[in-house]
Amino acid sequence: MPLQILELPPFAWALLGFAAVLIGLSKTALPGVNTLSIAIFAAFLPPKESTAALLLLLIVGDIFALISYRRHADWKTLIKLIPAVAGGLGVGALFLAFADDTWVRRAIAVILLALVLYAVWQRIRTHKNPTKPRQQTEGSAIARAGYGSLGGFTTMVANAGGAPMSLYFLSAGFPVKAFLGTAAWFFAIINLVKVPIMASLGLFIPEVLSLALLTVPGVVVGAILGRWIASRIQQRSFEYAILLFTALGAIYLFF
Repeated sequence: MPLQILELPPFAWALLGFAAVLIGLSKTALPGVNTLSIAIFAAFLPPKESTAALLLLLIVGDIFALISYRRHADWKTLIKLIPAVAGGLGVGALFLAFADDTWVRRAIAVILLALVLYAVWQRIRTHKNPTKPRQQTEGSAIARAGYGSLGGFTTMVANAGGAPMSLYFLSAGFPVKAFLGTAAWFFAIINLVKVPIMASLGLFIPEVLSLALLTVPGVVVGAILGRWIASRIQQRSFEYAILLFTALGAIYLFF
């Protein structure tokens, strides 16, 4: 990896610091907002090194999320997701060997946008029929298999597993803290699984470690800010924020 990565201009470091803040914020308040972080890191770093540096920052964010919401996780849901997610990871790894990366990302984008539109349609229908309770999908084997496998697949081929899993937790009807607690354990486990894989590829070189160390304070600031937001945000605002950031993530993947 070229040494000039640590010789970036001040505006680049400012943007990378801002991206780190968004990572912390996404872990403790608004899942999906770190889509912009992915774009910023990709703009200044080579693809593989960008992914490795982001992974280290995501793990730091996971720690804060677990500290904040570990007691609110729904372990029944997490355990049931394991087969589908593992299957998605396997299919994603196989798919990468034969598919063009650009078309894979665009296919994922189309799927995510379709899921967002479906979720919006559900809310419009519920709004028109307020006496009809919203259907929850946590207990549906079909929904669990669909979202879980898509989450495993997207995290493998495009590092975008957060979007479909956020939509699944949202459709399951979790309140804010249950959502964040379940997501915290899910992503913490997934990210730790990725560490030995990236280490075996030799991606944790000194420059990547230095970059991650220099931007970690931003993650801490974002995580603290996120806890403040999460304690005040209304359920409806939280749900709409998830849909908005998922849609933005899908648009980013498409282009």
